[in-house]
Amino acid sequence: MKYILIVVVFAICCGVGYFFSTKYMKRKKFFTSLIALADKLSLEINFSRERLRVLLENFDAATKKNLLGVDENFVAYLDKKAELSSEEIFKKADCLKSEEKDAVLLFLKTLGRSDVENQTKEIQSFNSRFLEIKAKCDEEQKKYGGLAIKLGIVAGLFFAIILL
Repeated sequence: MKYILIVVVFAICCGVGYFFSTKYMKRKKFFTSLIALADKLSLEINFSRERLRVLLENFDAATKKNLLGVDENFVAYLDKKAELSSEEIFKKADCLKSEEKDAVLLFLKTLGRSDVENQTKEIQSFNSRFLEIKAKCDEEQKKYGGLAIKLGIVAGLFFAIILL
């Protein structure tokens, strides 16, 4: 019975460490998907001149799930079902920092507001900003994501030794 308790406590500690590391993975995936979306918007606005709502709805489903519902909330805003505020847009995106939310919200506010040439320039400008943020996310994920998992393992080993 004692060994089962040790294994359960170790598994819980490892799970907690993994839980804390997922925040960094989600942020990294979010900005990777946002960069892909910005690239697609830049290309599609120039060539197909399709409506913004249609472009967002036709975005790749595998990449779309990493956007944490931000794209769906923005489409709801375009359909006049919601307002363009930080609370409405980032309902599920709790892993983002406030300055990252501000940058994404500013990006969404500028979409569809100017002519095609200026719009692509703005998208490319935001894309370079998102690349910088993604580089920071990569760095933090390497540093703190692995640290959280390792601390979970060490805490699990610590409690296992204490229980022995």
